[in-house]
Amino acid sequence: MKRKLIAVAILATGLSATGASAAECIAPADPGGGWDFTCRTVGRLLTELGIEESPVQVTNMPGGVGAVAFANVAGKRADEADLLVATSTVGVTQIAQGKYPGDVDVMRWVGMLGSDVGVIVVPADSEYQSLDDLMGALKQGPTSVPVAGSSGAGGWDHIRLLMLADTAGMSGDDYKSIRWVQFDGGSPAVTQMMGGQVGAVSTDLGEIAGFVESGDIKILAALSDEPIPAFPDAPTAKSQGYDVTGYNWRGFYTGGDVSEADYDNWVNELKTLYDSDEWKAAAEANGLIPVWRGGAEFETYVQDQSNLMAEISRQIGVIK
Repeated sequence: MKRKLIAVAILATGLSATGASAAECIAPADPGGGWDFTCRTVGRLLTELGIEESPVQVTNMPGGVGAVAFANVAGKRADEADLLVATSTVGVTQIAQGKYPGDVDVMRWVGMLGSDVGVIVVPADSEYQSLDDLMGALKQGPTSVPVAGSSGAGGWDHIRLLMLADTAGMSGDDYKSIRWVQFDGGSPAVTQMMGGQVGAVSTDLGEIAGFVESGDIKILAALSDEPIPAFPDAPTAKSQGYDVTGYNWRGFYTGGDVSEADYDNWVNELKTLYDSDEWKAAAEANGLIPVWRGGAEFETYVQDQSNLMAEISRQIGVIK
């Protein structure tokens, strides 16, 4: 059942809300980033499609890569039925590394609507023709192939590489020896790779798709459940025997004390949005691949991802 809501002004504009409380989405970052996009696009479509009866209020709450918003909801708003918070794989990685004031079970994880897909790429003329080739080289000599991404050591780009290394049978000590190089984005990392500074890049496809289209680089592995629609010939890691996915998904949580009925309502609303042509168009226009996990399935997925990232973070010394 749709909530009966009164329209309010967007807090991010500096205006104040009046009347009854409307549905609200917290973007735990400044305007312009992925979490802000998630709140604003989903909020707009929920209203335009009539899933929500009134405009969804968007509040920007930056700080601590999502930790400030997490603490605010946990401490003050844990039972608010009309509240969503945008999050992603990046947030869950922070939780797994103890950088938020609580574990994933503090919140209720509603659903993911889309995702950038992680990819491992090499130059078009690389000696590595398959994921086995690259992993074999790293197993033989962990320092032999510098690998780059847009996160620091222990961040999501790095962890995606280490998930593959773990599946390949490398030890924690070997993880620590892999030469990891951080750049400010996937595109600069690829540019440096093409200049010979590194041998491979772990990043999101959305950041470097143009290099693939031009033929300058090739995808050794897409970390997705199924082949990527835009690049159907790119092999997945799973198809090569590595049971690893590496989505940078976009989704939402709500407070841990929200009732079952209100939680189910949010899951149903987001699934209705996901099934719409309007969401598919908006996602693909912004470089996302529509992917749905919701309700209990999503909560299990988030817990499993947090456990895996914590274990890998311990193995590489990011946490004890």
